[in-house]
Amino acid sequence: MAENVGGDTTHLLRLEEDGEAENYQKISKRPKEPWRGDYVKSIVYAGLDAIVTCFSLISSMSSSHLSSVDILVLGFANLVADGISMGFGDFVSSGTEKDAAVMERMVTEWEFANRGGPQMTQLIRHYHALGMDLHDATTVVNIFSKYREILVDEQMTAQKGIPPAEETEKPWKSGLVTFASFLVFGSAPLLSFIVLIPFTQSDTVKFIGATVLSALALLLLGIAKARIAGRNYAISATVTFFNGAIAGGAAYIIGWTLRNIAGLQD
Repeated sequence: MAENVGGDTTHLLRLEEDGEAENYQKISKRPKEPWRGDYVKSIVYAGLDAIVTCFSLISSMSSSHLSSVDILVLGFANLVADGISMGFGDFVSSGTEKDAAVMERMVTEWEFANRGGPQMTQLIRHYHALGMDLHDATTVVNIFSKYREILVDEQMTAQKGIPPAEETEKPWKSGLVTFASFLVFGSAPLLSFIVLIPFTQSDTVKFIGATVLSALALLLLGIAKARIAGRNYAISATVTFFNGAIAGGAAYIIGWTLRNIAGLQD
């Protein structure tokens, strides 16, 4: 039996090496493989929130006819404060999630040590519900029972929906990446108020520049999201752009309304 298994495995490997597995490609085209990274979520989430938040703040202040100096001061102050809050929040949430996974693993290990039978039965039923033959599901779980660490990980993922906590995961790194991403992307809308200082004193021109830079940053972030997730570039960029446009437009309308209709004048 062992020789047959070894022979089958060797045959499959030869098929792959010789290019004889083309029949599998005829079934469907291989999906694009997403880019893997430890801090993708932190970068994308913080970047999108930073652009939208900062541009919305600039829109509301511009509609209220505040000066460029006021926009720069309030904009950067808000950017740093929000960046610190976002980074610390990511650090706390990542640490809490990791601690919860560790505690849940301890509970699962105790359950297998003291109530192994019912736990294995649950795992068998789970695999059977997914479409696996009952006999095969039982065989798989019995094999896993020889490797307690794998069995515990499978139970946590299958029954509790909690992936195993990675020992190499550092919550403080996630928080730092979130903070840095927030500052970098959030600075884009404010750059025009700095770059255009030698060329014009018009706040309207600077606001238009901020709008253009924000749009470009949103489009680039949308393209980056598509590249990371293996999605359509145009759709991802468009959705990301309209997300920022709607938020910025709403902020501008609210600021203009409060100033001109509600009577909140200087």
